[in-house]
Amino acid sequence: MQSADIPQVWRAEPDEAETVAQLLVSFRDHLGLDWPSDNAFLAGVEKLLDDPSTDFLLGAPHADAAPAGVVQLRYRWAVWRAGPDCLLEDLYVTPEARRVGLGRALLDAAIARARERDARRIELDAAETNTAGLALYHAAGFTDGAYEGGRSLFLRMRLDGR
Repeated sequence: MQSADIPQVWRAEPDEAETVAQLLVSFRDHLGLDWPSDNAFLAGVEKLLDDPSTDFLLGAPHADAAPAGVVQLRYRWAVWRAGPDCLLEDLYVTPEARRVGLGRALLDAAIARARERDARRIELDAAETNTAGLALYHAAGFTDGAYEGGRSLFLRMRLDGR
């Protein structure tokens, strides 16, 4: 494989907010959702690109390709880790860019970026039915094992009525 054929990943800059937002809108559409609006995604991405506790990574299938994948990382201080934790909030690759290693390249870059930021742990949640995503995460070393045994579960409660 030539270096031009290797997936490329980089940290998104503020001038790439529209690209990040478009990929997140594609993810929303892939999930069969119709909310938040396209404009809300763009406003949110612009706000988060200015937030030092957030990183967006963009990825392309090869050096000459347009961005076709995105990762959102959020950082917070963890008392139980005595250091920062990283939440991998979103990882999405467009259907036409799948099966070329872009998802794995984005995941590897996310892990590397979390380490650069001295995160002690990286977490994510994935739907049980997302077999391709779960296979990717497990192959990279993610586990659902809880520190006190059993499975670790990510629970949530909606406060906005949506």
